[in-house]
Amino acid sequence: MEYRAPRQSPSGKKPSKKESRKKQKRASTGKEYVIIAYLCVGMFLSLICYMVYFHVKLKDDVISSPYNRRQDTYAEHVVRGEIRASGGEVLAKTETDGEGNEQRVYPYGRVFAHAVGYDSNGRGGIELSKNSQLLTSHAFLLEQVQNGLTDQKNQGDNVITTLDANLQQVAYDALGNNQGAVVVLEADTGKVLALVSKPDFDPNTLAADWDAMVADENNSSLVNRATQGLYPPGSTFKIITGLAYLRDKGTLEGFSYNCAGEITQDGYTLHCYDGEVHGQEDFTKAFAKSCNTAFAEIGMQTSLSVFQKTAKDLLFNTDLSLGDMLSNSSSFTLDKDAGRPLTMQTSIGQGNTLVTPMHMAMITSAIANGGTAMKPYLVDEIQSYEGNRVKKYTPKTYATLMTEQEAQTLSALMQEVTASGTARSLSGTGYTVAGKTGSAEHAGSDIPHSWFVGFSNVEDPDIVVSIISEGSGTGSQVAVPIAKKIFDAYYNS
Repeated sequence: MEYRAPRQSPSGKKPSKKESRKKQKRASTGKEYVIIAYLCVGMFLSLICYMVYFHVKLKDDVISSPYNRRQDTYAEHVVRGEIRASGGEVLAKTETDGEGNEQRVYPYGRVFAHAVGYDSNGRGGIELSKNSQLLTSHAFLLEQVQNGLTDQKNQGDNVITTLDANLQQVAYDALGNNQGAVVVLEADTGKVLALVSKPDFDPNTLAADWDAMVADENNSSLVNRATQGLYPPGSTFKIITGLAYLRDKGTLEGFSYNCAGEITQDGYTLHCYDGEVHGQEDFTKAFAKSCNTAFAEIGMQTSLSVFQKTAKDLLFNTDLSLGDMLSNSSSFTLDKDAGRPLTMQTSIGQGNTLVTPMHMAMITSAIANGGTAMKPYLVDEIQSYEGNRVKKYTPKTYATLMTEQEAQTLSALMQEVTASGTARSLSGTGYTVAGKTGSAEHAGSDIPHSWFVGFSNVEDPDIVVSIISEGSGTGSQVAVPIAKKIFDAYYNS
């Protein structure tokens, strides 16, 4: 075994205890410095990561938040950008007088109020959701430097929407003095071509009108009824009931019903609209004629669990999260304790069911697209004020709501509605339409809400419409003529 002598100090003597303690202390201190250095590096990297995350993920939300007081700081250096329709029409702009005072101007007034929003007394619509982009400038760098030297503001970026100015005006005029909403989507992309809500407001005079508007609880003019209004769907819900029955039974063939104009279960009597008697019906005729008693029977024949799952699959009781558009969740409630009367009511779109017009548009778009619902979106791109593209928004699939075969079956049913049923005034127009009418009973009036949902150019769908006119009549009387004006404008402009 090799022997090694103990290590000695350079002087040949063993180190003293005092020297050993000093050496250990120096070593310990060195380790502490290393740990501190690592901690500093870690904190620095964490800060860098957060800054990157903030600018990529959070910046727009934080700047757009109405609680962010730094918005005024951004506005001190940037002239708020324009909001434009898809064809370039200016929907919102900032005008500056000779003394440098700025005023937000809305050339179309009330027509685009709920989609574009407002920039006084808080913010709403696109003015809120794209606040960050409107207060960001991608002007040429040299121009920004020059503006900084001369204490001039930079021009903010412009928001180019998906909205079609002509269709929006037609939809707005067609709804007329009725309260309600109109949604028009491009079928295969989800682009919002028109979005109307009434009662409305004039964003040009919002500050002066604010107190009166807030006090008027009956009209709730600031509420976007297209995405936030919750209504009984009436007979448009027969689309969902029909799909649930199809899933439960596997086929619509073989269904037969003799309509006597009313049906009674457990002491409750449900009538067809206006007491109409439809006689012998198969499923297609019952759907086309919107027979309440037939669909009450269909609902009672459908498995409750299948009914519940179908409603869930079609996004009821779901937060739609539509980005630029605030939305409410549609509701469907039918449990095992529900008796036959409530089941019958629910099957025809009454009972406790509530839905937004946008949600019905999404369900209809899924039928048009072979089962796939596209995510509705309002903004097409962001441009610098010189017209250079800063960001492009692209279509996104929201969810697959049904199979392609199920969508084809529902489409065929909806085509019969316009061929021989409650929306036959849409036939012979030069374009094909698949749709469903609805006349929804509601509290406070004997006059029903008027509904129509549908899509045009059935073989290769172009646009989807969802219309509700509050307390104004049947779907055939009011909503269908509104839809026809929109379809006519789309194909004839």
